[in-house]
Amino acid sequence: MPRSRRRGRIGTWPAVGITVVVLVAANLAVHHWPGLPGLVTAVVVSALLLGVLFGAGGTLADAGLAPGTLARGARWALALIGLVAVVYLAAALLPATRTMFEDRRYAGMTGSGLLLRVFLLVPVGTVLVEEIAFRGVLYGLVCRARGAVWATAVSSLLFGLWHVLPSLHLATAKPALTRVFGDSAPGAALAVLCAVLFTAAAGVLLCELRRRSGSLLAPMGLHWAVNALGYLVGFLLR
Repeated sequence: MPRSRRRGRIGTWPAVGITVVVLVAANLAVHHWPGLPGLVTAVVVSALLLGVLFGAGGTLADAGLAPGTLARGARWALALIGLVAVVYLAAALLPATRTMFEDRRYAGMTGSGLLLRVFLLVPVGTVLVEEIAFRGVLYGLVCRARGAVWATAVSSLLFGLWHVLPSLHLATAKPALTRVFGDSAPGAALAVLCAVLFTAAAGVLLCELRRRSGSLLAPMGLHWAVNALGYLVGFLLR
């Protein structure tokens, strides 16, 4: 290995620390400047974090993006998208579960706004940056050092904490949650805690999909389907 590359290489745990710092800054930026600035932030952060991984000696395989795994990952992704579509359709048709899709944020949404969310904001502003960060870079870095169990734990815990800011008004936005948590400050805090725990558990599932498929496309497919198809069903049922 050339001497210049040895001098420039980042250690695994310093790379994890850099990744966390970048994600904290990105979370604050996206929360305060959504829309187009958020999309630009997501793309820049994704590229920056992949650079951190490569700087620490990682490869495309560590990120779940090895060319040889993409076809398998795509098959997983398509199957998971189909599964989510079936589950959402059943939930939308049943009166007992239809209220889960109610969201006051849909009230002023237009058809073009829905398409923007489904095909741009969700895949780029949410799925791309979160999957590269948590199931790609963080998972790959920690897995190389401590194995899949540690990688899943670290990635999922941080994934849960990533959702603190987006969950601040969750209890008041969704009527089904308002009926459970109320609209008080303690209720809002409890809703945020539940959201963090839920997304951390979801992170475990996404990490396992990453491990079993060997590709980042599998968790990307599930992640997109849960968010984007949720918007679609909620919009149609408003």
